[in-house]
Amino acid sequence: MGLPLSRNLQQKSTDPDDLRLYFLDNTGNRVLSARSDGSDCTVLVSEQCTGPDGIAIDAARGHLYWTNMGESSRNDGFIMRCDLGGHNITTIVPPGLTHTPKQIVIEPNGGHLYWCDREGMRVMRCQLDGSSIETLVQTGYGSFDQADARNWCVGVAVDYDRERIYWTQKGGPKSNTGRILSAPLNGARRGESPASRCDIDTLFSALPEPVDLELDTASNTLYWTDRGAAPFGNTLNRVCLDDRHASGLQREILRDGFREVIGLSVHPRRNVVFASDLSGSIYRVPLDGRQASVVLQDAGRLTGIAAL
Repeated sequence: MGLPLSRNLQQKSTDPDDLRLYFLDNTGNRVLSARSDGSDCTVLVSEQCTGPDGIAIDAARGHLYWTNMGESSRNDGFIMRCDLGGHNITTIVPPGLTHTPKQIVIEPNGGHLYWCDREGMRVMRCQLDGSSIETLVQTGYGSFDQADARNWCVGVAVDYDRERIYWTQKGGPKSNTGRILSAPLNGARRGESPASRCDIDTLFSALPEPVDLELDTASNTLYWTDRGAAPFGNTLNRVCLDDRHASGLQREILRDGFREVIGLSVHPRRNVVFASDLSGSIYRVPLDGRQASVVLQDAGRLTGIAAL
């Protein structure tokens, strides 16, 4: 297990670089940006958001995409896009086509957005312009299945070259019923529906509350945040997917002690992952085990984060 998080809640990191952070304030309904040392914090979007949760950057086109969960009791989630300065806001997936969209990722080679739909109990994708919406995985139907948080799909990661998709089903709060699963990327086999796929693998089970995912495809290493109770909850984790032992995959806890951790943005070449939590903090966690630091705090109820 990693060492406890730094208690020195300094406003700036001791090791800044030139990345810029883009992140979401869920209850404030805002899209924000700051330098990776926590300075120059700016509100990019403060209108039209409803429960923003997942954010992704299309660097080639200069776009930000983010999900809006809407009201969890209603099928009214939607996905929006703007440019990196917060202008030219447009709705990509309108309300009614996804229930409660959570983490979102961009796969530029195939030109798709992928996201998880929590109360919709789905893993979904569409083209970058919002067309061709499809369901890849369906974990339940109706109010009975919807009431079981073990069916809720939350975090997502994509490996285009290996043709795999990964997602979390987080389970109830502090229930240790969370799972990380994987399946072939391009949909169910012939004769199978998204709800009847027989090609789904379970990588981990009995996790506290796995939330967001990110995959470093160069090293085939999967990172994830996990809410829930200590000692394994409120942690930042990773596992090399090529390093499978007789007893299965062995995860490594990089850091613990977060306060309802949600978002992550991994940058192996810079030896850093940024993580955000619902307490309003953004953490800088070196991948080599050095002490983490807080680069921003009291910024809202933070969910998704991305860095460029």
